[in-house]
Amino acid sequence: MDSPIKVVSHIGGGGGAIDAGKSARKPLSLWPGMYHSPVTNALWEARSSIFEWMMDAGTAARGQQQQQPPQTELLTKTPAQSRTSIVYKFATDDILREQYRDPWNEVRIGKLLEDLDALAGTIVVKHCSDEDSTTRPLLVVTASVDKMVLKKPLRVDTDLKIAGAVTYVGRSSIDIQIEVTQVNQDGDMHSEPVVLTANFTFVARDSMTGKSAPVNRLSPETEKEKQLFGEREAWDKLRKRKRQEQRGIFENVIHKLRNEAERLNALLAEGRVFSDLPALADRDSILMKDTRLENSLICQPQQRNLHGRIFGGFLMHRAFELAFSTAYAFVGQRPCFLEVDHVDFLKPVDVGDFLRFKSCVLYTQLDNPEQPLVNVEVVAHVTRPELRRSEVSNTFHFTFTVSSDALNKGLKIRHVVPSTEEEARHIVERMDAEGLFD
Repeated sequence: MDSPIKVVSHIGGGGGAIDAGKSARKPLSLWPGMYHSPVTNALWEARSSIFEWMMDAGTAARGQQQQQPPQTELLTKTPAQSRTSIVYKFATDDILREQYRDPWNEVRIGKLLEDLDALAGTIVVKHCSDEDSTTRPLLVVTASVDKMVLKKPLRVDTDLKIAGAVTYVGRSSIDIQIEVTQVNQDGDMHSEPVVLTANFTFVARDSMTGKSAPVNRLSPETEKEKQLFGEREAWDKLRKRKRQEQRGIFENVIHKLRNEAERLNALLAEGRVFSDLPALADRDSILMKDTRLENSLICQPQQRNLHGRIFGGFLMHRAFELAFSTAYAFVGQRPCFLEVDHVDFLKPVDVGDFLRFKSCVLYTQLDNPEQPLVNVEVVAHVTRPELRRSEVSNTFHFTFTVSSDALNKGLKIRHVVPSTEEEARHIVERMDAEGLFD
């Protein structure tokens, strides 16, 4: 059974509006960062209601939660019990539409990525809850996001729906699939084409010890649910097998190094011309270092999740905005977003951290003149000036193209060339990951 969450674009009249007074009375642990998005507000409201038992004024002292035992008996739940959906009433809600509109009257993708992560987190909390106020809740964090491919631009004047459920669970991991659908422009309500599919993986930790914790089992019921369960189970086994294979990667090392050296030299050839003979450099190429952009921020309490860490969707949102700007400055025309590749959340980001986002156009693919591809990398660094230390938190890879109208008017996309061996090696590694050298 689909569990819809009501989204209200403004606080005011109407029976379904979020009660601002009720929200204000919640403990801070149940009401984290106050997002400007009404969708994330509604999701936090739904998620925190699962933990309403923490608000009981009759409970013992504040330290009692840490003394509560972990869940000992795992439950078996169905995907339907966690299935949740949100409908964006863009066609009729002017205020909501304005909050999600980009300058070209399409949906802001970065804001949507933030909402997808918030919805996935709410679904996970539903599945992991044992509805027992005597046990302490699990801590769940985003571990990774699979590649997401946008099949067509999202109109901001047409209703949009995001819906998802748990598809597979391991011992302490939970997979969630979310589908983004939008009705056809002609208003055919019987046809809701899926324009984007997102697969999130969360991991559960004991909220007191920080160690991995078992999660409730999953029992798929419908044929589609069983199919998704089987697909994710096979994918999980493949991922584990690849990890084992990587441990024995030293076979044929000499051959691989020789092949890699040839590829590095080929990539560096044009870069050397830029350095040694700049007047003779190919004007259809540009050095990678000349495509770089950067921004930085201090992570604020308003961006935290239920567990006090920075919301993963917020990181994806900011990374996308920088990637879009990088592609825009590189192409000279508004880029069209196509996909975001698999993302691993390597290190947590905390409130107060100094976060730096660095981007560049890593390479371009110009084989198809009708759809040239621009691959942008964004690296998030957690910088700690007091310790003179900077660590990579996340790496994001976005792919953009340009409109056919711009191409018909003679727009040309330049090649990106490395100027150092480190840059060339980075390009080779990324192309290998994409299978471009197969």
